[in-house]
Amino acid sequence: MSSPRAHHPTSRLPGRLATWLSGRDQAIFHGVAARHWPGADYVLPRLSHGANHGVLWFGTAAGLAALGGSTRARRAAVRGVASLALASATVNTVGKRSVRRVRPVLDSVPLVRQLKRQPITTSFPSGHSASAAAFATGVALESKGWGAVVAPVAAAVAVSRIYTGAHYPSDVLVGAALGVGAAFAVRGLVPTRSQMPAPGRPHTQAPALPGGQDLVVVVNKRSGSAAAKATLVRDALPLAQVVECEPEELCDALEKAAKEGRALGICGGDGTVNRAAVVAATHRIPLAVFPGGTLNHFAYDLGIEEVHDTCRALASGDAVKVDLGRFTPGPGGDDQPGYFLNTFSLGVYPELVRIREHWGPRIGGWPAGVLAAVKVLRDERPLEAQVGQHKSRSRSVWMLFAGNGMYQRMGPTPGRRFDMADGLLDVRVVHGGRLPGLRLLAAALAGPLSRSPVHAAQRLRRVWISGLAPGTLLAFDGEVVDAPEEFVIDKAAEALTVYRPLVL
Repeated sequence: MSSPRAHHPTSRLPGRLATWLSGRDQAIFHGVAARHWPGADYVLPRLSHGANHGVLWFGTAAGLAALGGSTRARRAAVRGVASLALASATVNTVGKRSVRRVRPVLDSVPLVRQLKRQPITTSFPSGHSASAAAFATGVALESKGWGAVVAPVAAAVAVSRIYTGAHYPSDVLVGAALGVGAAFAVRGLVPTRSQMPAPGRPHTQAPALPGGQDLVVVVNKRSGSAAAKATLVRDALPLAQVVECEPEELCDALEKAAKEGRALGICGGDGTVNRAAVVAATHRIPLAVFPGGTLNHFAYDLGIEEVHDTCRALASGDAVKVDLGRFTPGPGGDDQPGYFLNTFSLGVYPELVRIREHWGPRIGGWPAGVLAAVKVLRDERPLEAQVGQHKSRSRSVWMLFAGNGMYQRMGPTPGRRFDMADGLLDVRVVHGGRLPGLRLLAAALAGPLSRSPVHAAQRLRRVWISGLAPGTLLAFDGEVVDAPEEFVIDKAAEALTVYRPLVL
């Protein structure tokens, strides 16, 4: 039978130090029990109960994701939950089993404060404190603003564990330290935006347009959150002219705006931004992007997440040069090229996009994506094409992907681009054969610049494609069109100037 001393985390420390720490722990615990804080008897026990099994934090994360109003808020919610999960697993599998400390005796704790259901696990360390600190720290690492909102609640949960008599102060302190450590461990695996290299090069100057003076912003009313973002743009840029239009009016509105302003503003998704980029490059004026679509890959890869990011760049005149991906001939079938800011693809992906867009308005984007993936992988057949830097033999291909710039992975997260003017195409091919689902999965796991019987990836400046059957589809920046029988993919180097603040 173990002695009572073995139940204390200080029992393995040198005698005098252990006695002193245990004494301080007891003194603080009884001091808190003897102190009455106005309103605390009502709030803290309920807050402590609400944090059971992370319910409080999962609810907070859901609120952040749904109501936070920004991509940064959604990332903060996800990072907070991931940090909480790691902290909880560490405390429950290692911490509580390593030090089997008994819970405090509740004689000195007023009955009104005590939890209705007393915890039955060991006391050291505090799982509630670890979860609270992990969630708050994870949120703060991604968004300082939301972290400042969550931190007082997390601190109150930690204090509530002492106030209700569930834990000694050292249990709470060590639990909180483990929670903070878990959040930083998650950041080590999946870096935050602030750790990533500053996107966009080379830096260039564009006309400074404080308040949006001489700027015309075109808003695609049918793109994601563009209609709501239009209000934010008007408030932030009172001197700008904001034009809202339907998708079929977009091209005319962009041409008119490019002729009237010193810069062209666009609010919408990647397809909308693609059209604006071509107009801006043609008229040799800079582009101001206000992300208002569902995914906003181009804006996010440049580090532009919110309206105020673009507003800062407009005020200072800071911008970057960007390459335009190009395929010639373009979708019109003549010698005019088509352009892409993000990706170009052949094979199963264009068909997946077509099916998703067909069913999305009826059943929602995510269910439509699942339905499209199942149907495509079940029904589709590989296409036959000649693919290479020069003319080559025909081959069977499930998918060909060409990215405008090299996509880099950051831990297990999806890839993003750090250099939007590198002059390179990120070309990846999934070869034909049986079991397309497994082949596509293997390609996804293989990462960039890998070679296998299933998947090949290369950095190229030019790709030649021919021998496509009539009716073959291609996709670029989410748009799906019929592919020419023969075309070349390359890049228009530094063809576009885009506003982006120097310090993000």
